[in-house]
Amino acid sequence: MYKSKKPYLYGTGRRKSSTARVRVYEGGTGAITINGRSIDEYFGLDTLKLIVRQPLVATENVEKVDIVATVTGGGVTGQAGAIRHGIARALLGMNPEYRAILKRAGYLTRDPRMKERKKYGLKAARRAPQFSKR
Repeated sequence: MYKSKKPYLYGTGRRKSSTARVRVYEGGTGAITINGRSIDEYFGLDTLKLIVRQPLVATENVEKVDIVATVTGGGVTGQAGAIRHGIARALLGMNPEYRAILKRAGYLTRDPRMKERKKYGLKAARRAPQFSKR
């Protein structure tokens, strides 16, 4: 539990090239703020909002905590996954009994899949130049 003006729980989440620093404030109203904007303002798609709220729904904390997240890098899907990972890690500090629920759902596991690097002689990671017969 970190002490500032208001005590909070901290979790770092990562997905692809996105990194999220998540603060969970106990005794909140259910507000989620991402990079200074509300979740509805930040994510346009409902599926991304659903991804972010998954650990809260699993542990039944949707209306009990406030979340403030700072996320950098990657695209919107990677950022949503990173925030989910960070929230799940922070919730462990709130109640260690949540570990079994979050682990079973797969929210604590860091997704290792990354973009494959471009190889020389190819146009992308695996895309070869088109062969023309002459």
